[in-house]
Amino acid sequence: MLRFRSLVVFVMLVALPAASQEFSGPMRFSDADTLKVGQVTVRLFGIDAPESDQNCERSNGEHWACGQWATHEARTRFDGRTARCTALDRDLYGRVVARCHHDGQDMSEALVRAGIAIAFRRYSMDYIGAEKEAAIASRGIWEGTLQTPSSFRAAKQYSPAEPQGACNIKGNVSSSGRIYHLPEQKYYGETRITESRGERWFCSEQEAISAGWRRAKQ
Repeated sequence: MLRFRSLVVFVMLVALPAASQEFSGPMRFSDADTLKVGQVTVRLFGIDAPESDQNCERSNGEHWACGQWATHEARTRFDGRTARCTALDRDLYGRVVARCHHDGQDMSEALVRAGIAIAFRRYSMDYIGAEKEAAIASRGIWEGTLQTPSSFRAAKQYSPAEPQGACNIKGNVSSSGRIYHLPEQKYYGETRITESRGERWFCSEQEAISAGWRRAKQ
C-alpha cells in the first residue's frame, strides 16, 4: 500500500507544471483570477479580482454585485478558448501561479485594463499602468468605490463579538467614508465590524451622527 501511494504522489507531481514550465489548454474560469487551463488549476499572476460574494458601490451610492460581474466578464472573454501559460510558483492552496496569454495577449493585463481585476501590488508592479488607465476611465469595478479583494477577505475572516444590549448599529469604515447601518437596512447582515480599522457599534443614530458617521443609503 505504501509503495502504491508513493507512486500516486510521484505521478501527481510529474503531472503538475514546475516553475518556468510552459503548458496550455482550454480555459474554464471559477472566478475572475482563478481558472482551469486543461486540468491545471491556475491563479493568474500579478492580479486580484473581487470575490464572488463581494459587492462594490457605484458613484451614486448604489451597491452592486461586482464579484459576480467580474466572474461573468472573465468567462465571457476567455472560457473555452486556449491559454498558453508559464508556471511561476505555487500558492498556499496548491494552485499554479502562472502568467497566461491568449492570442498573444497577457490575460492579467487585459483583465486589469478592462476594470475586471486590480494590480496585486504585494506580488507584482507589472499592471499598475493598466490599473490607472481603468480607474481614470471608470471602467468596471472603478465605476465607484472599491474595497480591495484582500481587505474584503480579511474582513470576512474577522468574527466580532455580538453587540451588547441595544447598541446594535454598525459603524463601518469604507472607501466611501464612515457609514452606519441599521438592523432593518439592506446590507446590515453582511457588514462586519473590525475594531482595528476604527469601526464600532453605536447605541443610537444620534450617537453615530455626532461621532461623524452618516446613514447608509440602503
